[in-house]
Amino acid sequence: MIKAEIPGVKKDDVRVSVLNGVLTLQGERDDETSQEGVHFHRVERFHGSFSRSFTLPPSVDATHVKASFSDGVLTISLAKLPGSETAADRKSTRLN
Repeated sequence: MIKAEIPGVKKDDVRVSVLNGVLTLQGERDDETSQEGVHFHRVERFHGSFSRSFTLPPSVDATHVKASFSDGVLTISLAKLPGSETAADRKSTRLN
């Protein structure tokens, strides 16, 4: 599972893709804040894009990637290929 905190980004502005064993998260952020006082008016605008890529291990089934977005947190669930074994699955026995 991969979790990415991306506050201020709308669900429609986030893209998740898998190509050749690489998972890529991309998105854009547009924000504007305004503050008015008696003798001033200030406006700040933020615009930017982001992209992060992760190489998936061979044990991940790239056809079964699920993503959800809630309250500024993107959660990506990755399924293992049937019959694949990872280091966490291996059990060792201590010899005496």
